[in-house]
Formats: sequence, C-alpha cells, structure tokens
Amino acid sequence: MCFAAALFASVYPAGAQGLRPYAVADDAIPEPLTNTRGDVARGRALVVERSSTCILCHNGPFPEQKFQGDLAPDLAGTGSRWSEGQLRLRLVDAARLNAATIMPSYYRIDGLDRVGTAWRGKPILSAEQIEDILAYLVTLRD
Repeated sequence: MCFAAALFASVYPAGAQGLRPYAVADDAIPEPLTNTRGDVARGRALVVERSSTCILCHNGPFPEQKFQGDLAPDLAGTGSRWSEGQLRLRLVDAARLNAATIMPSYYRIDGLDRVGTAWRGKPILSAEQIEDILAYLVTLRD
C-alpha cells in the first residue's frame, strides 16, 4: 500500500448518490464537506432541535432547553476538546472511531443496521448541515 493510501483512507460510500466524498486522516476529516463555511446560528438551531440531532442525547449550554439528554458527553467545551476535523468525523461517522457507539452516523447510508424508514438510502443530515453544526460546536470553548 502506498504511503498516501495509508495516510488517507478515502471514503466513497457505495450507492451514495448525493453524498460528497471525503478523506479520513487518523481520527479526523480535515477538509470541509462543502465549499462554504458552516453557519453558526443554523448550527446552533440544529443542535437544539429535538427531532433528530444532538440534544436528544447530549446536554450543553442551552439554558432555554428544559430537557436535555444525559446519554452522551456534555457539549460545553467541545471546541476546546477536539479540532474541526475530529468533530467532523464524529458527526459524519462516529462508529468509525467506536464501533459500539450509540451515536448515529449522520452522513453515511451504507452498512447500517436498524435504519428508520424515513432515513433509508439517505443521510440524516446534509453536508451543509454537518458543516453548520460543526461551525457552532467549535465556538463552544468553555
């Protein structure tokens, strides 16, 4: 295996029409999934939305939210604990880092078990939504 192939594990999801390819380097996806930076306000709105994302399992600095999850780590200080690339991989495919995680792979459609009918064949979040959430999470420094 060449050095470049060993350094970067390129990911091209099988049958993933519309998913953008990305490269994993160590424990991160260093390059954004989109050509534009994520929007912090949209990212925060997605994080606190109860239908499919973060606050179902995580808690954090969201004083307006009365009921927050306690199954996963507190999101406070997330931007201090992980780099953008590390956070991006955790959002895209947390199972790549921990096969036993209960965190959904938000930007993956292949090789998954027990996928809800509404999400079969499509990612839970778009590339733009991943980048928006990432833009917000990196602001959480305390």
